[in-house]
Amino acid sequence: MAGRPPGPTGVRLTDEHRAKIQNSNILNRLISHAEGSIAMKPTEVQAALGLLKKSLPDLTATQHSGDPERPVHHKVEHVIVDAKG
Repeated sequence: MAGRPPGPTGVRLTDEHRAKIQNSNILNRLISHAEGSIAMKPTEVQAALGLLKKSLPDLTATQHSGDPERPVHHKVEHVIVDAKG
């Protein structure tokens, strides 16, 4: 967003960054509630879940398909690093 001035740190956040921050705040509150750190009313939980459904993709409906002519190959590499060197 070119029209907004940078924040106090001189960094200009995009709308995508702002959405991620908002989603993380909602998730952190729900996690704290699930762990018993904070209490939330049932309506607060429903509202938070509703907001997340609007902003996060539903991964259960995602189907992965590929081209059988071009299979995907994964490479796992183990690197041992000498911590002293």
